[in-house]
Amino acid sequence: MGGEATARDGRRLRLHVRGAVQGVGFRPYVYGLATRYRLGGFVANDSHGVVIEVEGERASDFVAALPLEKPPLARIDEISVQPVGAVASEGFYIRASEQGRVSTRIVADAATCEECLRELFDPASRFYRYPFVNCTHCGPRYTIAERLPYDRAATAMKRFAMCAACAAEYADPASRRFHAEAIACPRCGPRLGHGIADIASAIAAGQIVAIKGLGGYQLLCDARDDEAVARLRQRKHRDQKPFAVMVASRDDVGGIADANAAELALLETTARPIVLMTSRGRLARAIAPKLSRIGVMLPVAPIHHLIFELLNTAHRRPGESWAIVATSANPGGEPLLIDNREAELRLAGIADLVVTHDRDIVTRADDSVALVVAGRTQFIRRARGYVPEPVRLPRTVPPILAVGGTLKSTVTVTRGSEAFVSQHIGDLDTAEGVRFFEETVGHLLSTLDVEPIVVAHDLHPNMASTQFAEASGRRLIAVQHHHAHAAAVIAEHGVTGAALALVLDGFGHGSDGGNWGGELLLCEEATFRRLGHLAPMKMAGGDRAAREPWRMAASALHGLARGNVIATRFAAQPQAARLHALLDQPGVPVTTSAGRLFDAAAGLLGLCQVQSYEGEAAMMLEARVRAPCAMKDGWSIEDGVLSLSPLLARLAAEDTDPVEGAGLFHGTLAAACVDWIGRAARETGVTTVALSGGCFLNAILSSEIERGCIAAGLLPLLPRQMPPNDGGLSLGQAWIAALRLEQYGLEGTA
Repeated sequence: MGGEATARDGRRLRLHVRGAVQGVGFRPYVYGLATRYRLGGFVANDSHGVVIEVEGERASDFVAALPLEKPPLARIDEISVQPVGAVASEGFYIRASEQGRVSTRIVADAATCEECLRELFDPASRFYRYPFVNCTHCGPRYTIAERLPYDRAATAMKRFAMCAACAAEYADPASRRFHAEAIACPRCGPRLGHGIADIASAIAAGQIVAIKGLGGYQLLCDARDDEAVARLRQRKHRDQKPFAVMVASRDDVGGIADANAAELALLETTARPIVLMTSRGRLARAIAPKLSRIGVMLPVAPIHHLIFELLNTAHRRPGESWAIVATSANPGGEPLLIDNREAELRLAGIADLVVTHDRDIVTRADDSVALVVAGRTQFIRRARGYVPEPVRLPRTVPPILAVGGTLKSTVTVTRGSEAFVSQHIGDLDTAEGVRFFEETVGHLLSTLDVEPIVVAHDLHPNMASTQFAEASGRRLIAVQHHHAHAAAVIAEHGVTGAALALVLDGFGHGSDGGNWGGELLLCEEATFRRLGHLAPMKMAGGDRAAREPWRMAASALHGLARGNVIATRFAAQPQAARLHALLDQPGVPVTTSAGRLFDAAAGLLGLCQVQSYEGEAAMMLEARVRAPCAMKDGWSIEDGVLSLSPLLARLAAEDTDPVEGAGLFHGTLAAACVDWIGRAARETGVTTVALSGGCFLNAILSSEIERGCIAAGLLPLLPRQMPPNDGGLSLGQAWIAALRLEQYGLEGTA
């Protein structure tokens, strides 16, 4: 693909561009820029990114301009430039991709761009109402890529031969589909199994529809229809866990939620995450039972825009716009479905209509979930739209595979100074979940062309991820759970030297074999020291106590010498009468978990006695807060142990209002943690503190502790690129493994 002739003055430069520069229109951009400066040469994808050679009088101007006008989805990490011998190029062209060991990456999937939307609804466009319209600025990337370099032959589009019109656009430097690898149209591209009219009519009639999205199947229904939402819950066996809701545009958000500018801006990013925001209570009651926030998202793919267009025209509701439930199609908590045949079989008892299409999904990816805390994005689940964007590490590290935990699982692969954290895999408590985990490990290693020298894993011997590591045949590095939580934050922020870490979560296997979960650590490179922990609480019934907050409330009463009221306080629970005696017996498991402390508070305040999903009690407690308020003398600290017995005694009072109690709990816990950290900072001289663990998904607790640390002259660091929950665990494991290799070498590993 030639350009205009260049001035032949012997000046020729070779550039290597590394970063997210494949599949984003970067080569056509380079072609246009080189043509503007009347340069000769070529551009090509290679295994490291993009290689460019330019020759002509304005070659230096080209180099200066290259990073300034890049395509919207491109990310440039590095540009290297070196002079080479002149070859008297007669024009500029795009050369075939070069093969070799891969060190480049694929960008994440991106929501439909404005230009494609205009074509989607333009009767004069050949893409009119075509549900797979895309260009170099939008559409599927990671979910259809089989390997690198990113070319059509290495994607799920390889089976669709381009028609003459698509081939012409693909070859036209003036088109934004110039080398758009997923280009397709109604004549030559993928097709839906049902028409959009059928889908819209089914939703309008109160039915449940399954559609194949970018990263897997979704279940849709009318979010204002109480019966439809209740039916979806019953069929999916999802009792209380909230559903996400999709609306057609930013303008429709105000009808269902109170959103601030930062939340609206996050909604409209190309990643299109689900964003938590304050509910206005105008949807079906079963959308987010007893919670103050709902998850809202905007359309991701053309099919969503087409569905809303028909709902808001053919099925228009005067005075209100449509809102639809959009939840993952994963029966019984299993991984997201991506295969057509499996979806038709597995979803037959859930969806009234299953809509397939014939473009394969290579890599499944759930919707990402985030919230805005103090004006900044906080991930709850990092997946479609963000993966596989890497985390930049403070320095180059050996190739490492880290396999995370067993809940909210992710895996991490390091390559150079980058850590590639996988999409959210989910829980590894089913055979299907473990298969998805293994599939993700294989795909990530293959795509990145990495052969790890060690596998990092959790200390817990019974985790499926630990067992996978042990069966891998590679050298192993075990990393304590809460140390990994802290290290994920330390790695992300590039901290060197010592740091304190406050880790608050539900459970982690401690170095002493105990049930940890409320830990104050001193992290020094590859090692850590436990400075303190929350006061231990008994867990009557063991793991059942994590599912039944009333048991933790009973434990709190027992610890306050009020075990005699357990039977009457929790009379509705069949085993309440014998719990007092059980708690008196030796050998009852104990925990330092902050998550169980939240459960105890929710149980004492009568907000939640039995949970139907993880974190329900804590979320209900947070939803009741109007204003956090610290209780004076609500805690004590002795030998590093933080006790909140005075606070629990206040919550245990029969006349404590749940709203007042929720505010007291959040305010007092935050103030106590700041006091705890401050004492450790004075004793150690370390003022940087990493804040991590699933409890930091609580926006009130997170904000209060961060604000308190700053006021105390400390530097608090929260995870921003990763979730604070176990979704970030693998990143921390990888960083600790890298530090241990640096300190002890391969011989020092297991």
